[in-house]
Amino acid sequence: MGLLNALFGKSTNNVADYIEKGAVILDVRTHSEYQGGHIKNALHIPVQELGNRLNEVKKLNKPVIAYCASGMRSGSAASLLKSKGVDAINGGGIGSLQRKLG
Repeated sequence: MGLLNALFGKSTNNVADYIEKGAVILDVRTHSEYQGGHIKNALHIPVQELGNRLNEVKKLNKPVIAYCASGMRSGSAASLLKSKGVDAINGGGIGSLQRKLG
């Protein structure tokens, strides 16, 4: 990460920075995973449904922090959202994101 910071400056993919900007927390896990526990006030849209529900996210007009179980699906979700003009980052797995949120 040091080399990237040297080349491009401070990373803008910082969860704290996104929280300061009023980001929405987006849970992209399955319905059963979400029911098993989730981050308080997280919007739930499974990654498989995200393509069909993009307008729902865009209408929020807020940056997005996506999370899943490990960070793989949320990475895909963040990439999709970015490609559609939404300011989004991959928050990683639920445990990691919960620690970052305090």
